[in-house]
Amino acid sequence: MRELSFNLFEMNTVGHISHGMWRHPQNTRDRYTDLGFWQSNARLLEEGLFDAVFLADVIGAYDGYRGGPGTALREAVQIPNNDPLLVIPAMAAVTEHLGFVATFSTTYEPPFAFARRASTLDHLTKGRFGWNVVTSYLPGAARNFGLADELDHAQRYDRAHEYLEVLYKLWEGSWDDDAVVRDAEGGVYTDPAKVRAIDHVGEYFSVAGPHLSEPSPQRSPVIYQAGSSATGRAFAARHAEAVFVGGSSLEDFTSTIADIRFRAEEMGRGADAVRTLGSAVLIAGRTRAEAERKAEEYERLSSAEGYLAHAGGGSGIDLAAYPPETLVADIIASKGGAADAATSARYAPGHTVADALREVTRFDRGPFFALGTGDEIADQIEGWVQKTGIDGFNLRQFLTPGTVEDFVEFVVPALQKRGLYRTSYSPGTLRERMFEGSGPRLPQGHPGEAYRGGRGLGAAAIR
Repeated sequence: MRELSFNLFEMNTVGHISHGMWRHPQNTRDRYTDLGFWQSNARLLEEGLFDAVFLADVIGAYDGYRGGPGTALREAVQIPNNDPLLVIPAMAAVTEHLGFVATFSTTYEPPFAFARRASTLDHLTKGRFGWNVVTSYLPGAARNFGLADELDHAQRYDRAHEYLEVLYKLWEGSWDDDAVVRDAEGGVYTDPAKVRAIDHVGEYFSVAGPHLSEPSPQRSPVIYQAGSSATGRAFAARHAEAVFVGGSSLEDFTSTIADIRFRAEEMGRGADAVRTLGSAVLIAGRTRAEAERKAEEYERLSSAEGYLAHAGGGSGIDLAAYPPETLVADIIASKGGAADAATSARYAPGHTVADALREVTRFDRGPFFALGTGDEIADQIEGWVQKTGIDGFNLRQFLTPGTVEDFVEFVVPALQKRGLYRTSYSPGTLRERMFEGSGPRLPQGHPGEAYRGGRGLGAAAIR
């Protein structure tokens, strides 16, 4: 087995997905507004040889539980939260190798402005930036951007396809590699003949160009994506270089991973063109008893209300609004297809609201849950990889500081002994580290590569 990718699952907020843990006396999540908080965490992640910090984001409040956002506010369920992009330069300034993957939605802001932001971050990080493409799912997010309700699932993905087409044209096609000449004697900084407009006119966007940023080390950031529906998998097979996979069992993950690789092969990209990631809950200690004590403490502090607010906002199902004996399948059916495939897959056939409440409020849900010593956890991880073929994990946090330190001290050495974790960073960009032997740019076969050098644009160079 090859070395695994490990990212820290983060968010520019107090409470990400381990609800109630902000109350722990050792947790310093309230320092998330302090640049020093992000810089010290970045140094630690680089010392621990992580691939990247993976920054989640939402642009609306979780208001689908108990009729409004009150519970989310009380429980710090991803609110308050700040922009994930703006902490990256501070972390990049104190690291050399750590990657930075930030979530940004294709649904509510135009692509031209984001193209420049992404290029800026790729420059400032020297090619360590990745973009987690999302289409956004909270109804409140739509209302924050002037819409009465969120776009339907298919329309969000149609828009996302065109959004990426515009970005590829800007990042890959608008400027030639040698457009910037810096000819002081001749008085020419950029050769206009090597820069072109993109003149994109589509269903959702009209963008003239040219791109405002000169070519960055990777040009296009490494493309990440999360989506387990058939539409999401098709999107991942076309665009993604890494995909965050979901499921409720090892069999789910095995099937989804195989399907994504098959689809990528059909797209002409190759089965190894997409790396797959899962969310891992790892509670490590010097002894198993020590790890169990930590888990007991997390369970004591865990907030059922926080988890229910998160689930209600994300799935569109307010479990508090139904009698305990109600079948979840009946609730989904009553919504007329408004609940997406990921929501349906979350609940087993025959599950009642009472079953769902018990399941949703557990922090130790599988299948990627392991507790014990470093060797015990590494054994579990090795088994998961053998059964599913997964390429890596996003490590879920309980405490900051705490979770990362335990992983680095106890689990990393055990994984290194098995050849599953790097012992040093290789040089190069985030893309070059993720795909050994690759260059910094999108590979051949990726749809963005088709615009390289102005191919497919039909726009004349600027004179």
